[in-house]
Amino acid sequence: MGVVLSLVAGFAINSPMALKLFYPRATAAVAQLSAAPPFLAGTRVLLVSPHPDDESLCCAGQLQQALDAGAQVYIVWLTSGDGFEVDAALLERTPRPRAGATERLGVVRIGEATRAAAALGVPASHLTFLGYPDGALLKIYRADNSTPVRSPHTGATHVPYPQALSPGAPYTRASLERDLDRVLDQVRPDVTLLPTTSDFHRDHRATSLIMQNLLARRGLLGGVRYWIVHGGVEWPVPKGLHLRFPMLIPPRGHQLNWLRVDLTPQQQQTKLAAIQSHRTQMDVMPRFLEAFVRENELVTLSDQKRR
Repeated sequence: MGVVLSLVAGFAINSPMALKLFYPRATAAVAQLSAAPPFLAGTRVLLVSPHPDDESLCCAGQLQQALDAGAQVYIVWLTSGDGFEVDAALLERTPRPRAGATERLGVVRIGEATRAAAALGVPASHLTFLGYPDGALLKIYRADNSTPVRSPHTGATHVPYPQALSPGAPYTRASLERDLDRVLDQVRPDVTLLPTTSDFHRDHRATSLIMQNLLARRGLLGGVRYWIVHGGVEWPVPKGLHLRFPMLIPPRGHQLNWLRVDLTPQQQQTKLAAIQSHRTQMDVMPRFLEAFVRENELVTLSDQKRR
């Protein structure tokens, strides 16, 4: 019986036929969603990404649509994605990477994010990397500001990347908020794309909490659109590249009021190219990343769950 259940689960997760056989109500629910409001010419759009690759997974189609409408698009990454030891091992071609391997991975991932943004048409001058610790943003959010948080992966307590906005800045909440305030001062966003606090990943939840606080102080929460990447076990399903299937509502976000962003075939191909720019991630989990290239993206205008 266990083998049969495993085979059924594998089919449901990986097969395009599973959408028709297992998810008829789920696909119908997506079809019934209202369309997200379009971007307008002259709008200033800021995407806040916890890690390199999140910007492409969540919102590559929306960023293209914003640029096509004549909006200005900016991206800020809170971390450089230096917390993935498997990636570091592959980068070093050894199961026991040398000291500093995760920081070198961070530099590589900054380059990958820059290339992904270029594939989407976002100019390099509109990109900002902050370099805070991958896997420790929630700890920074909750900690006091007397002692910098230590990265669980690099061991650093200060921003180690010369490409960052504030090299050498301590890993404290005050420092992170100061850097994000600098970005907000520069961009003055009309629309901000943020992860929802329903996201499973702690860095994503922390990013949302910190940014919501900063935007609330400025009276800008009304311009936020929320997205999700880590939406629950095995989401999105099925795994792999299935261009003619919808992005289903995630289990962790089923109580949010989602809107649909339909993508053209060209926008899907450009999104795929952006995702493939994240080579280190594609080497480890290609089918997970490709599963985000669907007929639509999902966005919600409120982080509050329905009661």
